[in-house]
Amino acid sequence: MDILMITSIIGTVAFSLSGAIVAIEEHYDMLGITVLGLVTAFGGGVLRNLMLDLPMSIFWEQTNLFYVSFGTILLVYLFPDKATKWKKLEITSDAIGLAAFSISGAMYGMEAFHHLGPAVVAAILTGTGGGVIRDLLAGKKPSVLCAEVYGSWSILIAVVIYYTKPVHPSFYLIIIGLTIVLRLAGLTYNWNLPKSSIFIKQGIPSIKRNMNENE
Repeated sequence: MDILMITSIIGTVAFSLSGAIVAIEEHYDMLGITVLGLVTAFGGGVLRNLMLDLPMSIFWEQTNLFYVSFGTILLVYLFPDKATKWKKLEITSDAIGLAAFSISGAMYGMEAFHHLGPAVVAAILTGTGGGVIRDLLAGKKPSVLCAEVYGSWSILIAVVIYYTKPVHPSFYLIIIGLTIVLRLAGLTYNWNLPKSSIFIKQGIPSIKRNMNENE
């Protein structure tokens, strides 16, 4: 089993778990839990394939990953009484999925175009795309666009893989482990990318009010 398949399995389990947990929190029914789990697990990969102009057959050939995803979602659905424990796993599973899918995305990008740009874009889309779709379907602001340094880890992973081109599987497991630590540290110490000071000081409503007054 190659490293791409290993990271794909890890990411699929982690993101299916993350999506299903969010669906339960939002009181979705069985269909909603299934849809949110699936789009979290596979949405980023679909976006990546479209961006890299890869054939959609790559998506439909993931039969085993579909089984893995359905199995993970079913576990969450069958044991809703474990919701507190699932919640504790949500952030960790999200970090695992981010790292695993960023790795596989970077590898797809490098294989398709052999330079850094596609590797970074593919890593971001694969690592965060499913989470963005999940948050939108759950009526939340996508955290990658407004909070934490979530997407930055995808960029860092792509850069590291592009320049080191590791071949030993343990290196990729170390990347996943470090990403989990950094993600949890970011949440603990409230790491965020800089925001425009005008929105922080005035806020959008006051800006709109000023525009209306000028009119």
